[in-house]
Amino acid sequence: MKTSLKLAVIPAVICLAGFTLIKPQAKSGWVSLFDGKTLKGWHEYGRTGPITDWTVQDGAMVSKDPKKKDDHSYITTDKKYANFELKWEWKVDKGSNSGVIYHVQEDATHHAPYETGPEYQILDDKGFPEKVEPWQTAGADYGMHVPNDQKKLMPVGQWNTSRLVFNHGHVEHWLNGKKIVEFTAWDADWNKKRLAGKWKDYPDYGAAKTGVIALQCEAGKVYYKNVEIKEL
Repeated sequence: MKTSLKLAVIPAVICLAGFTLIKPQAKSGWVSLFDGKTLKGWHEYGRTGPITDWTVQDGAMVSKDPKKKDDHSYITTDKKYANFELKWEWKVDKGSNSGVIYHVQEDATHHAPYETGPEYQILDDKGFPEKVEPWQTAGADYGMHVPNDQKKLMPVGQWNTSRLVFNHGHVEHWLNGKKIVEFTAWDADWNKKRLAGKWKDYPDYGAAKTGVIALQCEAGKVYYKNVEIKEL
């Protein structure tokens, strides 16, 4: 008995003689920055060698708990990024203070990431032991732009989801599915805020258009997981 070869084409699926072949889909562009097991791809700001201030616990990047004022720790990506969409999950212990800082310049003339890089603030808004200004609260563009009334922060010890978009100067901060900050870097309003506020004494703040991404810990402990980036 003579048999015939049947070929049917369905979007994204090819059926050939009874076998189904799945056509590869277009790549999403998302890249994981944390494998859940190691700190590969990261280093401590301004240092070489083994990372001592951050560890991996239960699938999360975990900072040390600074025991004294100004005992900050920063871990940065090995790679530099310009335009990107970054997403991650995070939680904090009571009283913790952290942040995600981007376009960071890592050189001998700067002593900390915040001197050059804008920051998506991470904070225990209610339990932080000092007075908290609106521009210091979780989700803020630290020292510059405050979150809007769409902000909903999970209680201490529970995971939040965040997203940061930087696309040729257009910036968005998202928290738990809501866009809470939006602004344009380097425009007249941005420059006015920079010169009038916290960053007036930091001439290189926000000037760079590419740089490494840093995770900060200033107080308490902070936890990060599912850190992914898509270059734009």
